[in-house]
Amino acid sequence: MKNTALTHIHEGLGAKMLAFAGYNMPISYEGINIEHETVRSAVGVFDVSHMGEFLLSGPNALALIQKVTSNDASVLTIGKAQYSCLPNTTGGIVDDLLVYKMKEEQYLLVVNASNINKDWDWISSQNDLDVDMKNISEDYSLLAIQGPKAVEAMQSLASVDLGAIAYYNFVISDFAGVENVIISATGYTGAGGFEIYCKNTEAEQIWNKVFEAGAAFGIKPIGLAARDTLRLEMGFCLYGNDINDSTSPLEAGLGWITKFNKEFTNSSSLKSQKEAGVTRKLVGFEMQERAIPRHDYEIVDANGIEIGIVTSGTMSPSLNKGIGLGYVTLANSAVDSEIFIRIRKKDAVAKVVKLPFYKK
Repeated sequence: MKNTALTHIHEGLGAKMLAFAGYNMPISYEGINIEHETVRSAVGVFDVSHMGEFLLSGPNALALIQKVTSNDASVLTIGKAQYSCLPNTTGGIVDDLLVYKMKEEQYLLVVNASNINKDWDWISSQNDLDVDMKNISEDYSLLAIQGPKAVEAMQSLASVDLGAIAYYNFVISDFAGVENVIISATGYTGAGGFEIYCKNTEAEQIWNKVFEAGAAFGIKPIGLAARDTLRLEMGFCLYGNDINDSTSPLEAGLGWITKFNKEFTNSSSLKSQKEAGVTRKLVGFEMQERAIPRHDYEIVDANGIEIGIVTSGTMSPSLNKGIGLGYVTLANSAVDSEIFIRIRKKDAVAKVVKLPFYKK
């Protein structure tokens, strides 16, 4: 079991710790609902240092990224980030990821913790372009400072204007007394804020200063359990649940990151799928009665015939109702369609809704 540079701090705070992607991670501190509400209304901090980081450099770095990712990275300028995915050769997804343009001929790829080795092996196997690849995952820490008060709470720690960093943009600057920190206006909660990339040796200093600066704003440490409820309220996909090796990006509603103005892994097959139309779609749904949908529950129609499967589900702390994502047949995917979630042999009624579930 691996630890992050901050594991001892989480344990000292009494966090409930669990194994996640081979790391000993904080799942909750005070409780999911309290932590969820802290991020929605104020500011909270996640240690997500288990995420993976690859540095790709050289004249052909962009060409390799264009080859292995579905989005068009050629539009990136220095200081911009992009959400993308790594298609496989059989119509599914190796992983979803962020692509940062650090400088000319240098890119940072941020991948899911559970897929670090898988992604490294996949990209390496496609690297016939002599691109210099470095796996720096073990050397870097990542803090997600999320919530509507994040900018105001953290401004005293940065010499740059945090409020001026647009969504999916980043700067490399001083932060909390540390030089050359990546401050990225990305996040997985829909609540605003930043992700802070620093070296492991700098993580504890940054953590402590973040909590000192945020004290007046009600800052709290937040576990991965609330991270999941927050991302689900926004309808964001989680790899291993909503997308995987057998789900197409088009089925998953990720057509917006699947650009056919270039060739990439399996692009001709995905283009044909787009032209023919998908037969199932990932949809959001809200329970119409008191019930909580869970991963792998069956979705059925009014006649009890199976039409799909739940990929993510929870009791939404913000909406106080059961919400979920799931794949259903195209005929049952329209907004306001009535579907049923089979929970312990009982079919509970639900309605397909437009994402996100939570609207500010």
